[in-house]
Amino acid sequence: MSEIAGQTGLRAGASAVVNESYSFACMRCGHGWEQSYEIEHHTDAAGHEFVLYVADGKVVPSPLSKPECHHCDSHVVRIMRPGRVASARDAAHRPSRVPPPAGPVEVPAPPADGEGREHHHWHLSDLLHPFQRKAS
Repeated sequence: MSEIAGQTGLRAGASAVVNESYSFACMRCGHGWEQSYEIEHHTDAAGHEFVLYVADGKVVPSPLSKPECHHCDSHVVRIMRPGRVASARDAAHRPSRVPPPAGPVEVPAPPADGEGREHHHWHLSDLLHPFQRKAS
């Protein structure tokens, strides 16, 4: 997600620039977008370090502090690694693999009364047979 750039193209006073990209998804309206940032590391006159986030050549607030959906102005935004929105869009535009339809399932019909099976009359002695002891 990060990569440190060389000293070329730095604003006045920047000691280093880190390039980071993020994917964003609004949890309210579903809008998704990706943005790359140049994060410039600076030191002020008092010796305190601070960073500036630069997107499209403009200094912007940190996307990690309070991201905002540009579509519906919601602040309920999920931040993800770069490429997540693009891969979701690609998946949505791919033809889906639909399994071929299954034909009708044939179930054998139960035999009609008296056909194909024997009718057994149960007697109480048949049920008690396993419990009877043989006389020895």
